[in-house]
Amino acid sequence: MSKRIAILATNGFEESELKSPKEHLEQQGWTAEIVSLKSGTIKAWAEKDWGKEYNVDKTLDEVTSSDYDALVLPGGVINPDLLRRHDNAIAFVKAFFDEKKPVAAICHGPQILINAEVVDGRELTSFMSVRKDLENAGANWTDKEVVVDNGLVTSRTPDDLPAFNKKMVEEIKEGKHELQRS
Repeated sequence: MSKRIAILATNGFEESELKSPKEHLEQQGWTAEIVSLKSGTIKAWAEKDWGKEYNVDKTLDEVTSSDYDALVLPGGVINPDLLRRHDNAIAFVKAFFDEKKPVAAICHGPQILINAEVVDGRELTSFMSVRKDLENAGANWTDKEVVVDNGLVTSRTPDDLPAFNKKMVEEIKEGKHELQRS
């Protein structure tokens, strides 16, 4: 069955954390679209310097969560910080939880979940520097390569991408999670 997945990102996303999940989703025969704040291209951060530019498929103004089966939130230090300043990005993320759809966030990506107010009481992981922010927002932080909590998949770093991609696909195949909550 064909699936359509949104990858929410803007300038400064960690390149491997967008590229690897996108390719993995497309290998399933699914459509993975880059959704961003504005049209055109967004620039990757590739470990220690700026990376390639990626084409934006849709802007937040053109889509709603109901257009998609799941959401992926890549990290990078700059990307989530820029996204969480925009009410429409936060509302887009929160809507996936309201609709009980799978969400996958890696590295610094869970910072967006804090602003969407969907981490309280959830078990998840992230890049180490985000740990205290998540705990202060009520999350139960765990140091594992991948953590799944009722449709929410989280991982720590690009090193965790194989486990992250595998669990992300499992959760998307399962579809809506009735215990997914906002």
